[in-house]
Amino acid sequence: MTRLNPNIEAFVKLGEFLGEFCKCIDSKTVSLTVDSAWFEKFKDVITTSHHHNGWFTKANVLHALRSWSVALSVENLERWLTHYDLSNNRSKRVALVLAGNIPMVGFHDLLTVLVTGNTAVVKLSSNDTLLLPLLVEYLTEIHPGFKDKVVFTKDRLTHFDAVIATGSNNTARYFEYYFGKKPNIIRKNRNAVAVLTGNETKEQLTALADDIFRYYGLGCRSVSKLFVPKGYDFDSFFKAQIGYDQIIKQHKYANNYDYNKAVYLMSEFKFLDNGFLMVKEDAGYASPIATVFYEEYEMQDDVKTKISADKEHIQCVVSKGLFTDEVPFGKTQSPELWDYADGIDTVEFLLKTS
Repeated sequence: MTRLNPNIEAFVKLGEFLGEFCKCIDSKTVSLTVDSAWFEKFKDVITTSHHHNGWFTKANVLHALRSWSVALSVENLERWLTHYDLSNNRSKRVALVLAGNIPMVGFHDLLTVLVTGNTAVVKLSSNDTLLLPLLVEYLTEIHPGFKDKVVFTKDRLTHFDAVIATGSNNTARYFEYYFGKKPNIIRKNRNAVAVLTGNETKEQLTALADDIFRYYGLGCRSVSKLFVPKGYDFDSFFKAQIGYDQIIKQHKYANNYDYNKAVYLMSEFKFLDNGFLMVKEDAGYASPIATVFYEEYEMQDDVKTKISADKEHIQCVVSKGLFTDEVPFGKTQSPELWDYADGIDTVEFLLKTS
């Protein structure tokens, strides 16, 4: 791709602004290269978002913005899109039903719709109603071509050609009933897992803490389950998590920790606990907040077979040298543009949908 089209160039400019904005917040100064009006708008929305949704702390929103500032570089966008012929797209209206579990979780879907030359009809989650509209407002100012290309609605979705909907296993049944006659991508619950061998370094286990605690474990890429060798000693694992011990001071997290601990105690479940995280042996994948499930294995081939069989429940796998598509420790919440949710290529889906 020798020359960026205006749609893609707008996202590059957005990424540059987000990078400068985060640097200003980190340094507690305002750079002369950052538009002061937009700086204040983003700063205010971060504060308001936290008041609206207690899980959207300043640190977590900034992490999302910082991750997008890196992802939206010229190099990344070119590497992502060079394999597609965007000229093949037939303009369409794409309904987006977005989740709100972590800040701006639906931004990748919106990005995909716009860079392929389509119109997005967006139904926001009630948990995340402020951040995405602000990003669209910024994009529209720097690229007027996006005007009328994004429509936010609270009403029943109508007049669309395709749909991308993200929700729970329960809402997926509703989505399939309502959207089943249109070309669609319907996403259900998924979680990330980590496969440990017992030979991990302190640095790897410390990085794993980011995969577990970032966004309070609410993301589909949050590690909610560990596969460990039989007889695994969790002492080193718990020591490496200590950098997140202050998380227990967040009242919503603490309430979940207290509640789930009480349930485990009353039910006489066996679990390990370090005062802010519980580790419980369980065959499931979707662990409650403040809990990580674990399952023992004897042979690495056994856990590979199980993960392959349960792939519909797993978003990504953290490990070192065990899987061809593994995610490095500490990197689950910084996906690349080509790391598609559920492994479904949304660009290809949009280009093939007439």
